[in-house]
Amino acid sequence: MDPLIHKLRRHLLAWLHRSRSGNRSGAVFFVRRISYKDVRRATEGFHRIVYNNSEVLAYAAKFGDGEGVCLVKELRDFEEGSENFYRQVQLLGRLRHRHLLSLKGFSVGHNHKRLLIFDNVENGSLKEHLNDPLKTPLNWRTRLQIANGVVAALEYLFLFSEPPIYHVSISSSNIMLDENFTAKLSDFGLLTSGDNSIMKPYSEDCMKQKSCKIIFQLGVLILELVTGQSSEMEGSDLIEWIQESRFYNSIDKMIDPDLGNHYDCTELKSLLAVAKLCIKSKDKPSFTMPQLFRYLQKKIDIPHH
Repeated sequence: MDPLIHKLRRHLLAWLHRSRSGNRSGAVFFVRRISYKDVRRATEGFHRIVYNNSEVLAYAAKFGDGEGVCLVKELRDFEEGSENFYRQVQLLGRLRHRHLLSLKGFSVGHNHKRLLIFDNVENGSLKEHLNDPLKTPLNWRTRLQIANGVVAALEYLFLFSEPPIYHVSISSSNIMLDENFTAKLSDFGLLTSGDNSIMKPYSEDCMKQKSCKIIFQLGVLILELVTGQSSEMEGSDLIEWIQESRFYNSIDKMIDPDLGNHYDCTELKSLLAVAKLCIKSKDKPSFTMPQLFRYLQKKIDIPHH
């Protein structure tokens, strides 16, 4: 994207945030505080674990408000009284996109627990539907929509958020599905208490470095969508396969058996071409996220909502 257009977009978005909020004091807005007791009850004593990594422990939660299953994230490495937590609540509360989990509320509990409560994850994680034999298999159209949705979310975070969000993790464990199987990116924008850069602009080198990692993860996710195989250990087997010069000759052996013959060969090859490009671009991306999003829209017939 032209640097001038990028800059103009950022200035326009900053102005829109100020004019809409009418709040320049730094106070938390758009997000309500939920009692720790209610969160504990909704997560069955913090036992309904969805995923777990070095920064976040995520739980499924069922509040008695008729809003379905929510996702509660317990943030690690936050010090007591850390203002960084409340700045992050403020920032996440402003983010609105069809393919991002919306922040429903926050809570501060015992032992300095910092909790964020996000909306609808009625159908759990993508990983569950790819790996759990008891779950209904995802059809080809749904998988295409998930891939396109994740790319759309990344485009929003990179270009239409102020400040841009590059602290993102992509895996089938943290891609959540709502009641309509719409993909919702859940692991974004969260920094530890030791990192005070959340409101500071990223340097160009930092943006490139973070983009490389995210694009690589996107490539692995697409491979998992196509093959149904786990991407544990960074999907080493899948990466070796996509890097083979004649990998197209073995597609029929690698595609998820749950799909049978119910997929479009042209769309499949286009999606694998994107995955191969993402994996190849691990150290130096040769495209931007908007270019990737437009490519998917052009090559793959995905209905727009």
